[in-house]
Amino acid sequence: MRAEQEKLLWADTVVLQFPLWWHGMPAILKGWFDRVLVKGFAYGIPDPQAPGRSLRYGDGGLAGRRAMVLVTAGATAAGFGPRGVNGDINELLFPVQHGALWYMGMSVVPPFVVTSADRVSEVGYVEYRELAGRLRERLLAIPTAEPIPFRRQNSGDYDDDLVLRDTIAPGQSGLQVHTVR
Repeated sequence: MRAEQEKLLWADTVVLQFPLWWHGMPAILKGWFDRVLVKGFAYGIPDPQAPGRSLRYGDGGLAGRRAMVLVTAGATAAGFGPRGVNGDINELLFPVQHGALWYMGMSVVPPFVVTSADRVSEVGYVEYRELAGRLRERLLAIPTAEPIPFRRQNSGDYDDDLVLRDTIAPGQSGLQVHTVR
């Protein structure tokens, strides 16, 4: 566990690569989260400015690092669109991007999603080379990429119960209200 934590402390960027399984991360990755990203290391750090509160959602134990989710999935891109049968990919990844990475303080850049991954072959296909080239460009751009503009817990946007204030995104609800638009 400590060796994995040291790697995270050393890194300025974390890329989580996993296949989308049952609309989430595989159990082995979830287990890694549970064992490595523990209270007092990645979250649960007392907020010196607000006694009784913890630093999280932009200010957690891994603040100052960047993160990107790289996910592969068998469904088509359209199937992960806003009206796709699988659900919008950004909403499916919200738990890991916002609820885990942002929660621990990491700035999260937009994900790289490989759809129809089970139909891409590396043996002589142009599609594979184009995909590899796009991924290379995205990975190299992480240091300057614009992060997803999630709202910070301690920005004043949330009340004492950590509910978004009525004056912020009035009349709206759902996951998107936790992103500054």
